[in-house]
Amino acid sequence: MYQALYRKYRPQTFDDVVGQRSVTDTLKSQLSTGRLSHAYLFTGTRGTGKTSCAKILAKAVNCEDLRDGNPCNVCPACRAIDAGGCMDVLEIDAASNNGVDNVRTLRDEAVYTPSELRRRVYIIDEVHMLSTAAFNALLKIIEEPPPHLIFILATTESHKIPATILSRCQRFSFRRLTPEDVEGRLMEVAVREDIALEPEAAKLLARLADGALRDGLSLLDQCASAGGTLTGDLVYERLGLAGSRQTVALMSAIAAQDAAEAVGIFSRLYAQGKDVAAMLSELCALSRDLLILKTAPKSGAAMLSGVGSGKEAGQLLGRFSAGELLRVTSLLQKTASGFSQSADKRLDAELCLLELCSPALRQDIASLNARISRLETALASGSFVAAPPTPVSAGDGEPEAGTPAEEREETAEAVCETLPAGFWVDLMSDVSPELLPGDRSVLPQTVPVLRGDVLELQADSEFSQGIINREPVLEPLRRCAAARLKRKVALKVTVQGGAGGDILQKLIHNGEPLGDRLQVKHNDE
Repeated sequence: MYQALYRKYRPQTFDDVVGQRSVTDTLKSQLSTGRLSHAYLFTGTRGTGKTSCAKILAKAVNCEDLRDGNPCNVCPACRAIDAGGCMDVLEIDAASNNGVDNVRTLRDEAVYTPSELRRRVYIIDEVHMLSTAAFNALLKIIEEPPPHLIFILATTESHKIPATILSRCQRFSFRRLTPEDVEGRLMEVAVREDIALEPEAAKLLARLADGALRDGLSLLDQCASAGGTLTGDLVYERLGLAGSRQTVALMSAIAAQDAAEAVGIFSRLYAQGKDVAAMLSELCALSRDLLILKTAPKSGAAMLSGVGSGKEAGQLLGRFSAGELLRVTSLLQKTASGFSQSADKRLDAELCLLELCSPALRQDIASLNARISRLETALASGSFVAAPPTPVSAGDGEPEAGTPAEEREETAEAVCETLPAGFWVDLMSDVSPELLPGDRSVLPQTVPVLRGDVLELQADSEFSQGIINREPVLEPLRRCAAARLKRKVALKVTVQGGAGGDILQKLIHNGEPLGDRLQVKHNDE
């Protein structure tokens, strides 16, 4: 009968365990010197060797011919434990035996001396699943066990274990395996099984394993079952993944904000049977890699997932700002996490791509931050292109940018009237609740001048002038001023100092639509 690769190649000695040198060396030293503990706690993520080390330790403490801390695997005790028929080594699944009655039965049986071996070993897997009452029942025997008894507890969530249990165990933390460790083991298994595995495919499988050797062996088993030489493209095909080239093409479409291209690539991949969740997961991994390279270019290279090559990542990096990458990664992660409750994954993914390609579709803080970040990056790089200026209307009776010089001169020569005492302070009190904080901050501090039916405001810079010369700011100012003066007035905004610079003025002009949307959202709230 065929046996899965992860079971067939389970480590049989401490030297066979991959990537846990600090743990295995300590356990071998304890076995060689005889300084064994009565309770061990093995913690770590899935597939890192916790249960394998527990079984090896159970054999080693009973082995009749210990070899440098490793069990011999040939003596009757080792063979009986490997066969699973030894009554003195019990492996218990705490997920299905988590009640207090199960632990009481275990406690009552544990006091008896071993029937076949020198020591009785209890391996409790996923020990964090025990109930509070079960932990309390287990506490006493772990604290003062009989001399022939050893407990080995294994868990992926050590924070759920009571401190009273933790303090009575020697804790060993199993680290997540590196892609190089997994890749080396996969190549070794492939040679033993006569599987033609190319290095590119082994590297891809190691990345997909995400630090769990068991997952890597399972993926290798799945891909090799159809026969043939395993290449990177073949791994993508057999696992239903989009592939690095398609993922990079999809990210390029997002960078260009080309929604049609992005949805087209996604539709082709979907028609080919690619898994929607896997496609978004790969896209999220690539976005995460770009974000790390953007924020930590020197140290980030060692933390990449490897979805795209270094050259491809470098080409994409200059097309995104950090704010955009943060938004892309967050939205992809949020969409993928909702697939478990979604009735139509394809629709969710397509909506996600449309939002990624068109930040203007959303008015949330992340989208606005991404758009501002893109403008700042373009401005800093010198690639900022301003749209041609358009006349800004200041309302009824107010001179516009295209007003003839004679009319502007007539307005300037109008008689200057004296405003009521405290007029500007009262006007600011009236209009402030209707303005955004950013708009309020640029309003003039000096008292305006009233010339006929035109109220002249003196801004401190062209930047402030551009902010005020927008209808969301002008409209409440005109209305509140008219209410105070008991007549209809127009507004004119001038600059008190010198010119503020062409670049800022261009940025203001191109940011006007964004400010309008902010004002609409503010009024809705």
